Amino acid sequence: MSIILQNGPVQAQTSLAARGLVLAYGVLAYLVFFGTFLYAVGFISQLIVPKTLDSGVTGSLARAFVVNLALMSLFAVQHSGMARQGFKKLFARFASPALERSTYVLLASLTLILLFWQWQPITAVVWNVETPVLAYAAIAGGFIGWLIVLYSTFLISHFELFGLTQVVTHFVGRVVEPMKFKTPGLYGLIRHPIYLGFIVAFWSAPTMTLGHLLFAAVTTAYIFVGIWLEERDLVAMFGDQYRLYRQKVAMLIPGLF
Repeated sequence: MSIILQNGPVQAQTSLAARGLVLAYGVLAYLVFFGTFLYAVGFISQLIVPKTLDSGVTGSLARAFVVNLALMSLFAVQHSGMARQGFKKLFARFASPALERSTYVLLASLTLILLFWQWQPITAVVWNVETPVLAYAAIAGGFIGWLIVLYSTFLISHFELFGLTQVVTHFVGRVVEPMKFKTPGLYGLIRHPIYLGFIVAFWSAPTMTLGHLLFAAVTTAYIFVGIWLEERDLVAMFGDQYRLYRQKVAMLIPGLF
């Protein structure tokens, strides 16, 4: 599925200053998202950033589990709740629809930043790959996963997915065309390449600690819930067109499921 932008009808005009504020808000939200995405790569891959999944002061195991599960649950509720059509309709009653996606992106980023900040490491080792070739392969697999995520967003209009298209078209006095169903690139092989990329990135670890395992397991479970919710919305939006696509194209692994 992709979001294709075309020149839409001219919308009701607002002042240049008001449209400029909407544009600035959208650009800020995108920059916060992009910085958060880059930090997430380091946080999960244990590279460069000051705090990672396994760094920091260790404390009570029970407290770490409770805090970490609470942080991941907060992200899941925000991320799924604000993506539903009901929330979007409610948002449009109180603010410009052009701000909806940027607000979603900004709050998702802030929730992730909170998770990075408050994450409690659990450093007991579940597995450790000692063979250098296999360890490097695991590291490379993680980066491949992140590249799949980023590449897949551009296949379905990266800038619209993260709210920039909406605020730019609002600034110039136009509206975004309704979503159109399309299956470019990887979407012709699997229905959810972005989610596949995340799963690969989360599980490709030469050293898997208990904290990393908790993160990978919970986020993978959330991904499957997210797929169910997203596909329910896509069936409601595109009907038989999406049902046929779902029958023909695997969810995450071509030829399997």
